[in-house]
Amino acid sequence: MNLRGRNKVSATFSMSSMTDIVFLLLVFFLLTSPVVTPEALDLILPKAKGKSTNQHQLSVSINDQLQFYVNEDQISEANLESVLKNRLKGIENPTIILRAEQNVPVDKAVKVMDIANKNQFKIILAVKPN
Repeated sequence: MNLRGRNKVSATFSMSSMTDIVFLLLVFFLLTSPVVTPEALDLILPKAKGKSTNQHQLSVSINDQLQFYVNEDQISEANLESVLKNRLKGIENPTIILRAEQNVPVDKAVKVMDIANKNQFKIILAVKPN
């Protein structure tokens, strides 16, 4: 007397569908990660042991071609003060984070600091942690 059934249920698990899903997620995150970057300017910052805070209303960036950016908008050096005044008007405790590349002359960074000091804006120098 044979009591075993003809239909056997396989207890194995197929990983092919799981790997397809993981691959699709990997491709999705690789394609969307450059879009999510908050600051699109790729600057090589000087190194220091201090930390800078992320709470700021405005970011001023200076690249190695001496181009000035306020957040992501390129502006001329002559219009820097008026743009900063307009964008920080009416904000309590206005804060600027200065992101100057390693090879930028000090006088360009000092100009931004001077504008911030003259208008009583708080300024933070962004650095790459050591």
